This record gives sequence, C-alpha cells and structure tokens, in this order.
Amino acid sequence: MAAPTAPPTAPAGSSGPVRGAAPAAGPDGERPRRAGYRRLPVQQRREQLIAVALALFGSRPPEEVTLDDVAEAAGASRPLVYRYFAGGKQQLYEAALRTAAEELTSRFRVPSRGTPTEQLAAVLDRYFAFVADHDAGYGALLRGGSVVETARTSAIVDDVRRAALRRTLRHLGVRDAGPRLTLLVRSWISVVEASALSWLDEGRQIPPDSLRDWLVDQFVAMSAATAGHDPQTARMLAGLLELEPPGGSADALMARLRDLGAPGPG
Repeated sequence: MAAPTAPPTAPAGSSGPVRGAAPAAGPDGERPRRAGYRRLPVQQRREQLIAVALALFGSRPPEEVTLDDVAEAAGASRPLVYRYFAGGKQQLYEAALRTAAEELTSRFRVPSRGTPTEQLAAVLDRYFAFVADHDAGYGALLRGGSVVETARTSAIVDDVRRAALRRTLRHLGVRDAGPRLTLLVRSWISVVEASALSWLDEGRQIPPDSLRDWLVDQFVAMSAATAGHDPQTARMLAGLLELEPPGGSADALMARLRDLGAPGPG
C-alpha cells in the first residue's frame, strides 16, 4: 500500500500558501472567497444583502432570483447569505420588503405648515422622492402575484397602506371615519400607488411636480364626488376648503368642476 501523500508545504523561508492548496478556513469556518469579497461588520453586511436583494427582486420576478444571484451581486458566498438569513430566500425577501415598507411609511409625515393641499403635496413630494430613488424597492414592495408572496408579505404591504390611511385621516382632522370616507381615502391611496408604478413603467415621462399636483386635484375631486353621497365627507371637504386661500389650487379646481356643469352658450 502506498504511503499517504503529505499535504503540500510552503518552500523554506516562504510565508505564503502553496499554489493549489485550499485556502485556510477563517474564524467563522467559511473557506470560499470570491473576487471582490471583503469582510464587513455584521449589521453593515446584513443591510448590504437586503439592499442587493431589493434591487434584484425589483428588477425581475422574485421567483427568478436565487440566493446565488444575491451572493454574487453582494460579492459574498451562499453560506454567508444563509448565515444572515437562515430561512433562505423567503426570509430575505420578507426582510427586503420590510425595509422598503419602513422607509416608505416614514415619508407619510405631514408638515405642520401650509394649507391642507400644500401639506398633502409635501407628503406626495416625499413619496415620489422615495419612488424615484428606490424604484426597485418600490416595485418589489407593491407588485403582487409572485409565487413567494405569502400572508406575511401581504401583511407588510397592508401595513404601509394602513399607515397611509391613518395619517391621511389624521391630516384631514377625522378621528372616526365612516365607511364612505374610509373608502374614499383608500381609493385615493390606490390611485397614488398605481400612478407611481405607471410613472416608473412609462419612463417617468410626467414631471414629478405635475404628477403631484394632479394627484392633489384627484383627492379634491374624489372628495367632491363622495360629498354628494356622504355628510361626513361633505363636512371634511368644507373644512378643507375653508383653510384654502381664495384663488388657490383647490378653489380653482372647484370652479372648474362647477363650470363643467354649467350650460354652454346657446
């Protein structure tokens, strides 16, 4: 029987590894080292993996994204990704969605100054700034229909919508919204979401400030339509218009709406 082959050793006087020898395991037991790999602090690495995952999940269907894709894009190894997300891709997907949801929710803060429509416009400015800067994350958050969508991922998205509903009603001075006013605000939030996704899909052709002004007008117009069916919405709209300056954007819109119903000449 042949004697066992001795492991390769470095030449005398050499401190480096022998070509062909396996790299020594690090203190965490991870041997593979990809090109461009660098060790990061735990929290920084986790945030990096989430950011990379958001970009990948937002750029193509989540079911087509693998942990190998995330690892390669992050300059890490698959075992390293599993170390941070032991539940695999599903856990990483949920963490990415939660990160996008938390940041988006933070944009719903209403400024203390300005008329009601100016305050609403300021919130939309922050909202569309998030959409513009995190288009992949926004798409991953709001586009449904993925096979990795679960009750938990749906709950994350619903939490964002509930936060938007609560803060919009608070902005309107409504503590206990009835079903029609609630439906109005929920419907308008859906319009904002759909508009943002369409804006991204169509190459951002509409200037953000123009889109913002249109969505503010949408809210006033939808409120006017609902006011004819709901006394609570009528009171809300009347209070909003009282705080708007004469000749302002809300006043001008209401005048245009009245003109639409006026009989034409002849």
